[in-house]
Amino acid sequence: MKGHKWFAAFYDFLMAGAESTFMRRVRHEVVGQARGRVLEVGCGTGASFPYYQDPAAVVATEPDPYMLARAKRRARALGLPITILQARAEDLPFPTGYFDTVVATFVFCSVEDVGRALMEVRRVLRPGGELRFFEHVRYHHRLGAWAQDAITPLWRWLAAGCHPNRDTPRLMEKAGFRLVRLEILTPVPPLPPTVFIRPQALGVARPV
Repeated sequence: MKGHKWFAAFYDFLMAGAESTFMRRVRHEVVGQARGRVLEVGCGTGASFPYYQDPAAVVATEPDPYMLARAKRRARALGLPITILQARAEDLPFPTGYFDTVVATFVFCSVEDVGRALMEVRRVLRPGGELRFFEHVRYHHRLGAWAQDAITPLWRWLAAGCHPNRDTPRLMEKAGFRLVRLEILTPVPPLPPTVFIRPQALGVARPV
């Protein structure tokens, strides 16, 4: 699969400030409370790995070969027995109903077909399972949404396919999920470029 070599190389540096502040709380809630057999889709460079309560029960997928290599190195360095596979969220190589929990942080903004990816996540979750997520999402007010739409073509090119204008909670409901928790956060300053990745949604969804 084609990857984004330079984006992968700089990603941890770009996220260092967030990871040392508000993302700690986010990962404790989204990742640290994952239970049972867990799938993390789009694991990136593996920033979530230290937060899992039972790493041996975790399977992580990542389509980008450069991100994947960094995630594998992080798991080895931390001594975590996480299984890491190269796979797209739109085509998950797992049986139906296989996982108790799916974890996603900053994933559905960059998948090529978000509807198909969410349907795949729903398929691999057992009945009553949880999708635990943290995503930046579309503004609900007109000016913010317009700005996100305007910047999306350039943002996608700069940020490895990321779409800042997706209304991910609505797309989850459309794909057959029920939102059992949704908290809208604005943890970054409303200034360019971070203004385009506000607001952010922390939540839990379950298959209907």
